[in-house]
Amino acid sequence: MVSTLGVAVVGFGWMGRVHTQAYVRLPHHFPQLSVRPELVAVADEVPGRAEEAAGRYGFATAARDWQEVAADPRVQAVSIAAPNFLHREIGVAMAKAGKHIWIEKPVGLTADDARAVAGAVAEAGVQGAVGFNYRNAPAVQTARAMIAAGEIGTVTHARVRLFSDYAAHPEGALTWRYERARGGSGVLGDLASHGVDLARFLLGEIDALTADTAVFVPERARPTGATAGHTRATGGELGPVENEDYVSCLLRFASGARGVLEACRVSVGEQNTYGFEIHGTKGAVFWDFRRMGELGVSRGTAYQDQPVSTVYVGPGHGEYAAFQPGSANGMGYDDLKVIEAYHFLRSIVEGTAHGATLDDAVHSATVLDAMTRSADLGTWVSPG
Repeated sequence: MVSTLGVAVVGFGWMGRVHTQAYVRLPHHFPQLSVRPELVAVADEVPGRAEEAAGRYGFATAARDWQEVAADPRVQAVSIAAPNFLHREIGVAMAKAGKHIWIEKPVGLTADDARAVAGAVAEAGVQGAVGFNYRNAPAVQTARAMIAAGEIGTVTHARVRLFSDYAAHPEGALTWRYERARGGSGVLGDLASHGVDLARFLLGEIDALTADTAVFVPERARPTGATAGHTRATGGELGPVENEDYVSCLLRFASGARGVLEACRVSVGEQNTYGFEIHGTKGAVFWDFRRMGELGVSRGTAYQDQPVSTVYVGPGHGEYAAFQPGSANGMGYDDLKVIEAYHFLRSIVEGTAHGATLDDAVHSATVLDAMTRSADLGTWVSPG
């Protein structure tokens, strides 16, 4: 028997739309799930935005104040897609109100914020999911299984990269993303958080690191109105960019492997250049998000001059079969969020966590805090 689950979305910028569309698509891709999301409420402080969302997607209620969502008994689960500085307050309040939460990374501005939300979720006995979507790519799932099975031998070293140009234009508006008090650690929270999660998901815990950071666009114009996404602004008052455009980091894993993590939001010529190269004692795996369904694989006994093959993921790799019937049919970013929604609702139904959890968010945030500390001190530090 299929039941309904009242869901709400708080914050209706791009990510709020992605969450909503994932809920709408969920029954089509995962019909075996015994619960169906019902769009009960949407909240956004920008005038008219929540009403527009309700009209487009069919939410029963639109509100300016997220606290109305927390008080709504019809709402059983909440997507939190508001700006970073609101994550802790909203996440803790929703958990205390008995709502399951699906919250976007980095879950606040610091590891303490992530711990506060994780603690509230644990105390309330609700489920908590986090938006580390890249781990859901079937090729990434396949790489993890291959590494765990020893198919490339013992991992020796890895590189994780996240380059983008979304902030490269000098006329990009000085929104909350560039303020320390509201955006936190800049590209660390925005992109490097994904990199840390991928590194941990594939290779295990990080024991020590040393990092360097930089701001390459030091000033931006303040916007004159409401913003969404990466809006441009001209003629406004200039203000300082307070958080990082770039981070590079050397990693030491508990396994003994070494790693390099690099992230930048102002990389001209790079659009969503996310991926990894992982090398082992007898092979390697390579993945590029822009070719999401392909996994480069080198394995065998040749060692020197050993070829690399392209594996096209298909049914049997991760959750691929929920979207396409045969190998090499393309999947996209939004499909990864549908998988995330599936893990979230499955966790609620079964009472057992599936997918990325708030514990993963705490681990990631702890490493990000260590990166900031290392860059300030100019030395190796432990995330512990």
